Amino acid sequence: MAVACAVCLTGCSTLGEREAAVSRAALHFEESVQRADGTRACAALAPQTRQELKESAKMPCAKAVFEEQLSHSAAVREVQVYGQQARVVLAADTLFLSAFPSGWKITAAGCVARPHQPYQCQIKGG
Repeated sequence: MAVACAVCLTGCSTLGEREAAVSRAALHFEESVQRADGTRACAALAPQTRQELKESAKMPCAKAVFEEQLSHSAAVREVQVYGQQARVVLAADTLFLSAFPSGWKITAAGCVARPHQPYQCQIKGG
């Protein structure tokens, strides 16, 4: 059922609507980090990403998210949506997101492109 809901979330809206929703989710996360609102920033993370951050830092997510010292960015440069996955390139960060029944969630943040290799991300799910 969760998969069906996620498919509806991404399949029943236009590409422009999905891109706007992805942008809002990415900017919501960035704003939460900038305002030092760890609870809100962690709520924007996908469950597996939140758990991985908590376990790797050995502290609550709301504190661990600031240990990564992410760059703050408020300018969206590019949004790409591929079904239930998305990538948002901001002025100072790249985020990856996935669609969940509750909306778009951050699966990776603080990501840097590397030539001929996968992105290197400061925060990511397992």
